[in-house]
Amino acid sequence: MPIQAERLVLLHTNDTHSQIDPDDLDDLGGIARRKALVDSVRNVEKNVLLIDAGDAVQGTLYFNLYGGEVEQKVMNALDYDMRILGNHEFDNGADSLAAVMKLADAELLATNYDMKDSPLGSMFKKYTTRTYDGHKIGFIALNLNPKGMISEGNYDNVVYKDALEAANSAAWWLKNVDTCDMVVAITHIGYQPSVPPGDLFLAENSRDIDVIIGGHSHDLILPGHSEKSCYATNLDGKKVLVTQEGKAGKHVGEIDIDLDSLTADYKVHRIDSRLDDRLDPAIAEIIAPYRAGVDSLMRVPVGKVACELTKDSQVMLNWGTDMVHAIAKKMSPDVDFTILNKGGLRRSLPKTITEGQIKTLMPFNNRIQVIDIKGSELIPAFRQMANIGGNGVSKGVVVKYRKSQTAGEKPEIESITINGQTLDPEKTYRVATIDYLAGGGDYMPTLANHKLVKESEDVLYNDVLKYIRSFKNKKMTPTSEARFFEVE
Repeated sequence: MPIQAERLVLLHTNDTHSQIDPDDLDDLGGIARRKALVDSVRNVEKNVLLIDAGDAVQGTLYFNLYGGEVEQKVMNALDYDMRILGNHEFDNGADSLAAVMKLADAELLATNYDMKDSPLGSMFKKYTTRTYDGHKIGFIALNLNPKGMISEGNYDNVVYKDALEAANSAAWWLKNVDTCDMVVAITHIGYQPSVPPGDLFLAENSRDIDVIIGGHSHDLILPGHSEKSCYATNLDGKKVLVTQEGKAGKHVGEIDIDLDSLTADYKVHRIDSRLDDRLDPAIAEIIAPYRAGVDSLMRVPVGKVACELTKDSQVMLNWGTDMVHAIAKKMSPDVDFTILNKGGLRRSLPKTITEGQIKTLMPFNNRIQVIDIKGSELIPAFRQMANIGGNGVSKGVVVKYRKSQTAGEKPEIESITINGQTLDPEKTYRVATIDYLAGGGDYMPTLANHKLVKESEDVLYNDVLKYIRSFKNKKMTPTSEARFFEVE
């Protein structure tokens, strides 16, 4: 009878976004269920590591109300072994992040961020290694460029190093100097982002990385069932396993490494009600002191819409953008149009909307800004928006684009019309947006070349709540027409 090979199991999560409880729309996810799954694997496997690839926070009221404390406590209760940062960990600034991360028990990794002069100091290691059955496994952590993705002022003195260069350098060192048998890259750069490098690019342009555990782009990579492959070929013609588990804690990935052959298999666990008979009451005890504040806001109705608003739908994008436009028009009646990033709308909504749902739809501390900006500065921003499949534009704006015939190039803008008139590069437009975009966020640096006219006194979600309440329960009727789209 053959002797069973020694195994190492890597359980991994990413982009939980403060989804402590199961999702209120599809009943998937939940930290208590996750612990039941993790415990079941630990009970049968000798060598298990639990790893998180960033953005553990921001997205529900648990973060809005308690600033990350709840997330750290429950992750400690699950006994995470390794964690890296996502971009949203910085949402309350580096000082707040440092205070919260001091609560974390896991080993913290950051290979391409130099944080020695930041409040995070020396809390993060460049890499780490673990040895099982005589085989050494190295782990590195790769993060995205904060400029254009994290709000300015929130990552002060965090110095970004090129992710690909850092990955190749660290992986080479681990393989050739530290004599590691395998290298695992834990990343928060996205699977195939509009601005590289992403996980596929990293895999294809490296030699010493064997496994990539990814985050940021919310891709669910299902082995054998996904349009997005879980394998890529590196510069030496070897297969690299590339994984990611969507978002909101609805899945947990499992990578099984055979330590004899140094090969890895991959599967995905769905976190659903089948786990409810194994819940650890200790998790409920940790959450209980915070639940009352969350539940009270989730039960307060503020308005109604004529139809359900599905996240990522055209009707949701139009509704959100038109609301911001209406609010901005009260700030400055001569606003020409409004731009809103679809990534800022984080959930679906039922027909009856509660206060808590709006605060989780638009969870960030953004403010509406009215800016004056030349058309010539808007054109490259629209081109970047086209690169991610469009963004929210207010009623009266139509943007048409075509995919570039040159590989790797951004789409070409076919036409931009503002209230029936072609966009004029020489004209100055009065535009409403959020401060994050006005500062050049979402990789649109030319939007920062503006003159600020006015900024809202309150954060976005509070302004939106006031606007919705002004309808006094009269149903709002969003529109579904395409405004920013690709043409053949």
